[in-house]
Order: sequence, then structure tokens, then C-alpha cells
Amino acid sequence: MPNKELQVARMAVINAMEITRRIQSDMSKCDTLTKSDHSPVTVADFAAQAIICSLLHRDFPAIPIVAEENADALRRPENREIRERIGFYLESLNGSLRRDPNEIFHMIDLGNHSPGDRFWTLDPIDGTKGFLRKEQYAIALALVTRGEVEIGLLGCPNLDFPGSASSGGCLISAVRGSGAWMETTNGESRTACRVALSRDPARIRFVESYVSSHSHSEMQLAVARELGIHSDPVRMDSQVKYAVVSSGNAEIYLRIPHPNTPDYKEKIWDHAAGSLIVTEAGGMVSDIEGHKLDFSRGKTLSGNRGILAATPEMHPRVVRTIARLENRF
Repeated sequence: MPNKELQVARMAVINAMEITRRIQSDMSKCDTLTKSDHSPVTVADFAAQAIICSLLHRDFPAIPIVAEENADALRRPENREIRERIGFYLESLNGSLRRDPNEIFHMIDLGNHSPGDRFWTLDPIDGTKGFLRKEQYAIALALVTRGEVEIGLLGCPNLDFPGSASSGGCLISAVRGSGAWMETTNGESRTACRVALSRDPARIRFVESYVSSHSHSEMQLAVARELGIHSDPVRMDSQVKYAVVSSGNAEIYLRIPHPNTPDYKEKIWDHAAGSLIVTEAGGMVSDIEGHKLDFSRGKTLSGNRGILAATPEMHPRVVRTIARLENRF
């Protein structure tokens, strides 16, 4: 088991959870930029990527990091205030971190590598829109070796640990072949993750993306009806959906590509950590055709179509149902 890698990754994610909680608590409109694809990026995205990349690089300088963000926009003169905000939060987390803009750019851009034989992949804020609504988001970090996810971590600051009075959220982690675990960030409580065992359609729960444009919602509704599932899906942002399935609070996470975006490919940092966690919790993860997710093709899952994470009982049924229904849409 890669104990050192897990330990360093765990502390990096916990640090990022702390800094993003602080930022979310006093978020303002000036803390957000709009990227070229019209998606938002915030002070929290940049600060989380900076702290995680710097800690990973310190201990594992030979392992490249493939992260979602880069510092290009921050270098623009008009974004000086956002640069200063990032520096403020980094310094408040760790006084040894300098507020020098070039150092901030360097830390963020440590994540600007391409996938290789072994690499980290990071989404510093998965579910930025959920973060902005002060709802669910995840800090997602995974270690990939020869196309296989070896370690996966999801920091979920707004997801309650079962039975805990702590308001610090929870950390879910998995190592291939060693199971998945959920814990409070202070280490006081820890429990194994196991997917649900229910086979009764009346009890089956769907979880899907909050934003309907992220998937083919009409077809997903048809799949649910074919399976005899009539309850409304639970919608939330980010890889927290994987955490919900792995902890037994939903049986199916389904993401069917929308026909209006036929060229869209899922990004590896959006699924690497969560897919391992569900698998190690006893579930099954594939694309909607039942093919294993292939993390060996660069920054996207270009060999896959859609996402399906489910219990072993439901997974093959969903795959068969999708295949049967696709000609209708």
C-alpha cells in the first residue's frame, strides 16, 4: 500500500478543505472569474490548487500533477485583487506561505502537467457552482498509475459525517484493494464505506447532477421508470455524488451524455477519485455501455461515453435498460 502517498495526499486535501471553508464563509462577487468556456473559477479554486500542488510537489517532485486550473488569468493586471485575496488566505492557513504573486502562480502551475505513466490528478473545487451556492462541492485528488486509479480522496466540507456533531464535513479515501473509508477531518470518527444492498425499486435512490444540462435528463428519467423507480432523483454538484453512493445513501449515479453536446468528453479529474471510492466500497463504475473507465488516454475519458456508478445489483440492470432505450431518444 502506498502509505506515504496516502498520508501526504490526505493532509493536502484536509488543508484545502480548511481554506475553502474559510473562503466560502465570506465569499463576495469579486472573488470569481469567468473562464473561456464560460464556467466560473473562484479564489477557492486557485487557493486549493496552490496548497495541494505545493504539498504534493514538496514530497513527490518526480510525480507530475494534472490539475484543472492554471494561473494565466491571475497574471492579468485587472485581477490583482483576486491575487491578493488568494495570498491572504494562503498566508492565513500557513504563515510560511508567501504572498508573492510569482510564488502563487508557481504553486498553481505545478498542476499544469500532462498525464504520464504515474501522475496525480486534481480538481481543486469540483462543483464550483455548488460552492457558490454554499451547497455541496468536493476537493478531488487521485493518484493514477498506468491507467489505474491507485488512490482516491474526496474532501467534502459540507457533507455531514453520520452521527457526528462536527460541522467540518468529511474526508472519504480509498486505496486500490484496501477498501474505502469516511472520516471526520479531526480524526475523531472513522467508518468503512459500503454501498447499499437494497433491491426493492421502491427504495432505490438516484443521484444526479444539479445542472440538468450536464446530462440527458429526459432519458435518465425514462431509465428510472423502466426500472420501477418513481421517486425524484436527488440532485447535487460534484463528486459528492460518488461519496453518497459509496456510503449507501443512493444506489445509482447516472450521467448520460446529452445529444446536444455529442463531442463532450468527461475530464479525468472529475471522476478518478470518486470512481475508485465507489469500487472499493463494493460498487461498480463504468461508462453507460458497461465499459471500464479508461484513465490512460490523457486528460479526458475519450474512450468512454457517460458515467454509471451503482450497486452490483443495479449496475447491469441499468446498462441493459439504457441499451434498450437509446433508440427512442
